[in-house]
Amino acid sequence: MERLPGFRDFYPEPLPSADAWSCDARQYIFDKWRTIAKRYAFREYDGPPLEPLELYTLKSGEEIVGQLYNFADKGERQVAMRPEMTPTLARMVSATERQYKKPIKWFAVPQLFRYERQQKGRLREHFQFNCDIFGEADVSADAELIALLIDSLRAFGLTENDFVIRLSSRNAWQDFYKQRITGEQPDAAQREYQFFQIIDKLEREKPEESEKKLAALGFSLKEVNDFIQSGAPTTELDSILKNLAARGLTEFVKIDYQVIRGLAYYTGVVFEAFDKKGDFRAIAGGGRYNNLVKLISGGKADLPALGFGMGDVVLLELLKARGLLPKFDAQIDFFCMIEDETLRAETLRLIQELRVQGNIVEYSLTPAKSDKQFKRAMELNAIHTMKLERGPTGALVGRLKNLKTREEKTIQSPEGLSGLN
Repeated sequence: MERLPGFRDFYPEPLPSADAWSCDARQYIFDKWRTIAKRYAFREYDGPPLEPLELYTLKSGEEIVGQLYNFADKGERQVAMRPEMTPTLARMVSATERQYKKPIKWFAVPQLFRYERQQKGRLREHFQFNCDIFGEADVSADAELIALLIDSLRAFGLTENDFVIRLSSRNAWQDFYKQRITGEQPDAAQREYQFFQIIDKLEREKPEESEKKLAALGFSLKEVNDFIQSGAPTTELDSILKNLAARGLTEFVKIDYQVIRGLAYYTGVVFEAFDKKGDFRAIAGGGRYNNLVKLISGGKADLPALGFGMGDVVLLELLKARGLLPKFDAQIDFFCMIEDETLRAETLRLIQELRVQGNIVEYSLTPAKSDKQFKRAMELNAIHTMKLERGPTGALVGRLKNLKTREEKTIQSPEGLSGLN
């Protein structure tokens, strides 16, 4: 029986095939994400993988249903597997924000699910690093979040030669849009949303197609491109650039108004991380969404908010391409050989003590010849072998061998046997 399309099996290394997904690599990424988030004083949270369908349609409209794994549960509730974490977070924060000091700085590493067409860098499930700040309207929070994103990528060995944060502003685009609209327009909100969608897809669509769509809204592709090419930072973007410059992070960021983030709820600064060679889709993306808490809570809570998400699929592909994944060896501290089966109980006692001390210990579960046990120790990349023997007086003696240096050591006292590390 095969797994479902777009989902992954994760294997321990060494991998059974070149296209298999590594559980060791996944854990390596998770550990880096958590380490950097905690350095920035972010606290980890989590939520349920199953939520009311309304939580997502409220945020993104009914059209998102076609991208979801949704169904009626046994209680006849309309539910969906979470496609993103921000609605869950907004629900949690809106219900409890009075119990937390502001700003609230939280992160999570959820598994997300979307029923969509598979393509390079996009599957039907993935893990995502989400970092969000609530309760701070000043752009210093935007700079803090972008610095966290930069350091998260640098933690994997990526440099300014590998990635860039493209920084933009929905406020700048809204000003651009409104300055060129005259008179009353029917369906003004819908037309503005369509405009943002066109800008968001400029890099992916043919110029003549974009020109046609823009013309229908009263714009020309030339004036849009001129605005993008100008790259003049707004006051808020200039403040962020100066903040990042003070940290020595200028080389990782550039103004790029082509980034607009097509999601309807972004309200201010937006940004995306891209690899500089252009081989992959966006590594991460985020921005301000100051209206979401108010929307989710039905107006009972109202907090400024911003965040970003970084998926594991594109990041892993990038790290592989740059040769930045470490070699994942399942190293064993001790392989305890049992050559005398009358000493199995005593050896098990020693194994237990070694494990309590924090060592990784393996042994043969059933009787086996010495050469077979030694071969297994070598296969597992053990640092030491250890075996117990009876000395001339009947006392237990330990034989410790370092498999790297071939140095052998005899341990005769009970204290020496119990104090191995």
